[in-house]
Amino acid sequence: MYIPKYFKVTDVDEIKEFVQENSFGTIVTIKQNKPIASHLPLALNKKGDDYYITGHMAYGNPQWRTFEGCDDVLVMFQGPHAYISSSWYGHENVPTWNYQAVHVYGIASILDEEELKQDLIMMLQKYEKHRKNPVLWNKLSPQLVEKELKGIVGFKIKVGEIQAAYKLSQNRNEEDYLNIVDKLHGEEETSSQQMAKVMKKRVENYGDSD
Repeated sequence: MYIPKYFKVTDVDEIKEFVQENSFGTIVTIKQNKPIASHLPLALNKKGDDYYITGHMAYGNPQWRTFEGCDDVLVMFQGPHAYISSSWYGHENVPTWNYQAVHVYGIASILDEEELKQDLIMMLQKYEKHRKNPVLWNKLSPQLVEKELKGIVGFKIKVGEIQAAYKLSQNRNEEDYLNIVDKLHGEEETSSQQMAKVMKKRVENYGDSD
């Protein structure tokens, strides 16, 4: 991923938090010299000194069969993104687009049944525990679990390289930056309002737009 120096992110904890909050990712592999992709809910876990991305896909999805032949699997995570009008600057310029994206490269392998069960237990816990009537693993019937497990394939990707880009108008002066945040708040698109929150949080954490 091309990342200008203004927008490069290297803080591991910050990237981990981003991936956990934007965990619906895209997995890209190669099949017969052609890129193929799947869009899936994923998790980032640490085991020993290594990080792993885990998840599952339908047994009928041919992508899991490409894992063995791929030297590197690419996983992409994306956060809010928004159009930035150059009319929001105090000087003449061209429009641009703000975004957050993380690319992870690693080696993929298939989970055994017990590993898959543990991953599903954690996934249900993450997305169900706060609900009024949570559907947790221990509430599912053995018959349903056995049936559903036959229809999916679990996998893990050992993280080898991480590339992260947060293009949040860091290269603008403070006045322009704050005006961009204000204008984004006034936009109708949800993604623009989300970007405004991300940019405002950045100012609160770092003190200014530099």
